[in-house]
Amino acid sequence: MDRQTAWSSWAKVIVVGRRVFVATLLAVPAGAQTPEAGTRTELVEHAQSEKAGELHPYVPNKAEKYLNYAENVLTTGMHLHPYFESAYSGGGFTLGAGYRSYVSSYNTVDVRGSLTFSGYKRIEGEFVAPRLFDRRATLSLVGGWREATQVGYFGLGTSNSKDDRANYGFKQPYGLATLDVRPGHRVLVVRGGLEASQWQQTPGSGSVPSVEEVYTPETLPGLGVTITYLHSQGMVGFDSRPSPDYARRGGFYGVTAHDFADQNSKYGFTQWEYEALQHVPLLRDAWVLSFHGRVSTTGTKSDQQIPFFMLPSVGGGHSLRGYSSWRFRDRNSLELQAEWRVIVNRFVDASVFYDAGKVTAHARDLNLNDLKNDYGLGFRLHGPLATPLRIDFAKGNEGLAIVFAATAVF
Repeated sequence: MDRQTAWSSWAKVIVVGRRVFVATLLAVPAGAQTPEAGTRTELVEHAQSEKAGELHPYVPNKAEKYLNYAENVLTTGMHLHPYFESAYSGGGFTLGAGYRSYVSSYNTVDVRGSLTFSGYKRIEGEFVAPRLFDRRATLSLVGGWREATQVGYFGLGTSNSKDDRANYGFKQPYGLATLDVRPGHRVLVVRGGLEASQWQQTPGSGSVPSVEEVYTPETLPGLGVTITYLHSQGMVGFDSRPSPDYARRGGFYGVTAHDFADQNSKYGFTQWEYEALQHVPLLRDAWVLSFHGRVSTTGTKSDQQIPFFMLPSVGGGHSLRGYSSWRFRDRNSLELQAEWRVIVNRFVDASVFYDAGKVTAHARDLNLNDLKNDYGLGFRLHGPLATPLRIDFAKGNEGLAIVFAATAVF
């Protein structure tokens, strides 16, 4: 055999061998090409099938069950429910209950009442229609009666002392209708309201003097009077919060005009309120920075006066938390608040806060000079849309104050 014939024979062998090798590979199943890899795949599939067989719905522990029940009781539509709102700010610890019933698929009637150890009383009924005008409007009709027995009056301005306190009381029957409308765009909200009420100013109780022992009708407008007001209001604002009673994001920016018409034309006045509020979520809502500001100004009608108990004020659980309720009063007021809120769990928030504010005789003096301030720590029990319990510990220059409230601070 010569060299050329030999090379030809080897070429044929190589071609045939290559074809046999390829055919063998194609005939072997993909999972059997690498026994080691096939073994790993089988192990993973077996483990996954065993894990799938063990899956079951999450079962809350006992603590979570109790908290879920508390949330349902405090923030949802149960018929019999607690009611912790006092007749007036500064009444102290409040006990109360209400009964809510549905009169249609969505409309409700709620009858409720509350009482404090200092004698503050409230009883009222409310009808709510939350889905009017193709779900663009909410109508609320409220009628009731309340009494406060020891509301503090310290004098006008911010230069007075806490030792200047005198107490007064009042009794008030009232009826109120409000309509909130969100026309077209969801964040735009318009409110109209009309209220008829009678304020009967009465002597104060408690450990400090009553107002008539310190002042006279000449030195304190509205002392001892009974006034029937027709109060109308209109508001335009932008509200991007999920709920005004509990929110971690969004804000509110609005202007409200009030007109208090005295039927005897002696104590009528107007009031304007400007409010800005913003929640800024951080770290996927684990932290929230919340900011709030409010300005109130008043104006009189011709020769009429503003009763002392209707003047704007700062101080108490919703403004300067380190001071007594109604601590500072005058014709104009400024409030500034900031909170750093930490989400502890789905039911509890903790916060560090700072409040500042002042009252003035003239609107031009509503600036950042000579502000009263406080700081503190707070805890809130909340649901997704409401804050049924808030506890704040606030320190101002008049001592430590503890606030118990059934609503959000802002």
